Amino acid sequence: MIITIITFFAVLGLLVLVHEAGHFVTARRAGVKVDEFGLGLPPRIFGFYRDEKGKRKMVGPKVKEVGSTIWSLNWIPLGGFVKIKGEEGDERQDPDSFASKSVGTRIRIISAGVFMNIVLAIVLLTIILGVGSPQVIDEEIMSSQAVVKNIEIRVLEVLEDSPASRAGFEIADTIVGVDGNKFNTIEELQVYFDQKMGSEVSLEIKRKNEILNITAIPEIISKTEKAGLGVALIRTGYVSYPWYVAPIYGIRETFKMVGSIFVGFYMIIKNLIVSQELIGEVYGPVGIAGLVGDAVKLGFLYLVQFTAILSIIIAVINFLPFPALDGGRVLFLIIEGLRGKPINQKVEALVHNIGFALLMILVLIVTFRDIARISAGFFS
Repeated sequence: MIITIITFFAVLGLLVLVHEAGHFVTARRAGVKVDEFGLGLPPRIFGFYRDEKGKRKMVGPKVKEVGSTIWSLNWIPLGGFVKIKGEEGDERQDPDSFASKSVGTRIRIISAGVFMNIVLAIVLLTIILGVGSPQVIDEEIMSSQAVVKNIEIRVLEVLEDSPASRAGFEIADTIVGVDGNKFNTIEELQVYFDQKMGSEVSLEIKRKNEILNITAIPEIISKTEKAGLGVALIRTGYVSYPWYVAPIYGIRETFKMVGSIFVGFYMIIKNLIVSQELIGEVYGPVGIAGLVGDAVKLGFLYLVQFTAILSIIIAVINFLPFPALDGGRVLFLIIEGLRGKPINQKVEALVHNIGFALLMILVLIVTFRDIARISAGFFS
């Protein structure tokens, strides 16, 4: 539990700090002053800045602004933040204020955090694709420049009231062999089950680090109308790429995930509107912490891969055109550019505050669901 909590805060801290670093660097390059770069969220424990002579000066919790950037350590260990001069539309007359810059420059500063989350995902996926990562093996991978090792046929799903469920199959079991025969593809295994319909077969199963022997009788499965045990199977293996093509595949996989997340959002919203049903699971901080713990148990590569996926999800969600998110702020800037004059700051601030409140309510609801899900599992 302690390792899971520490790892969760480390992963979250990395994702948020990379995001905020994007805002910080882009703002500084655009000539905008950054009042504070904080590790964690306020209240502040302590901070420091460098004076005109380059000497380090310490500041306490009550100091709000100095002549240069305050680098602070804060009490709440949830990522970090940057405080940019003029980001609320004030101090427009100062040349080093965010509000004094052009619409295009402000859009670049706001979008830089999302961009850095995408870059982080590309870097992490490039590393694990170069070293080797667990993936589903398909014809596209087999025909590429990938080096594939340790190919296994694994159980993805077990149907209720099927030969597999009665025999005790579990998700993630690996089918090592059937009746002493080894199978390289799922198709070969399905053909064999078809031939053995109605006859008992002996399966050698690997579950974690344990080898089990299970017997079952293939029968016609109503869902597929074919002979089988009632399991959905996938072929997995460790896939690696030569160092000179790993970045290409890292970029490719990142944008494939971006597309998949957008499709997922579309399906969720569509089902909520059409059938008032929530498909899949929605996780809040507590649920994500549990998933981080699962990744830690599976191994370091799984944790790196999961961190890359989280970074992409954060990037996509943050760029949605919803108030209080980066995408919502970009939307207001686009409207400002089309109108040719700034939007009333009180109106914009009110909209963003309402959006933030709605997001916090959503987080509370999802967190309650996470806790209820965990509690139900505990008590059962």
